[in-house]
Amino acid sequence: MLASVTRLHLRSLRFMLPFIVYSLRSMAQARRSPGNLAADAMRDHLGGFWTRSVWRDVESMRAFMTSGAHKQAMPKLLDWCDEAALVHWDQDTTMLPEWDEAHRQLVTHGRRSKVRYPSPAHETLDIPVPRRR
Repeated sequence: MLASVTRLHLRSLRFMLPFIVYSLRSMAQARRSPGNLAADAMRDHLGGFWTRSVWRDVESMRAFMTSGAHKQAMPKLLDWCDEAALVHWDQDTTMLPEWDEAHRQLVTHGRRSKVRYPSPAHETLDIPVPRRR
């Protein structure tokens, strides 16, 4: 199984409504995608948006990423976000990783996604431990 974690932070509240619309559409797409075993999302106490998902294999995850609502949203994140990071890893279980494990994997093995207006935290991959709002 393949676990995937993303964290995004919007650079301005003016992007919140369209971001939420695309997020809901993308999460619905993920949950019905072939090969998806679990998916959920959370907004943390500092306004970061996290996703975690488990996939049967990398091909299933890539098919999701490159189609539908997710594909439509990705170019917009370049301008909407000042922080964006992701990580994938192999795991033996179909269970979603705990949020502390998602954070550990992201800061240890994650990579930054391209954003046009990076914050200082984006440049250093300084990602706080997620706590629910």
